[in-house]
Amino acid sequence: MELVDILKNKKVKVTEIPKWGAYLRQQWESKFANHISHEEKKSIYLYDDRIACGYLWHVFSWEKRDYLKEEKAEKEFNNELKNTFYVFYQHSDYALILENASRFTADDLSNEEDVYVVDKELNWTYVKTHEIECGPYFSRL
Repeated sequence: MELVDILKNKKVKVTEIPKWGAYLRQQWESKFANHISHEEKKSIYLYDDRIACGYLWHVFSWEKRDYLKEEKAEKEFNNELKNTFYVFYQHSDYALILENASRFTADDLSNEEDVYVVDKELNWTYVKTHEIECGPYFSRL
């Protein structure tokens, strides 16, 4: 995977966790979308498997949680202290644990889509979507 190579070149400790995606998506939802009812989640296509493909980042695009967007989101993410955190994807169970990743920036995700970065305690998240007009997003609890 290209992202792993980029990170290793920056001396980031990378641990691949190929089956953690579903778990991390559930944890992310329980933190960043816990204030939204099940019916409301359905109405913003959080779970949809037909029209909008069920994206967690819809909590931002439907303005259900405060966020920074575009350059402000990238700047906040780049300035965030990054010790141990997770990288996972919307439609894959592949995930990574990153440690000592202070040199990891938003630019490193330029070839990624529907990718979520979250600190170990799930206090903040950075999301890069597949849609040009949506995101990237940064949000802090």
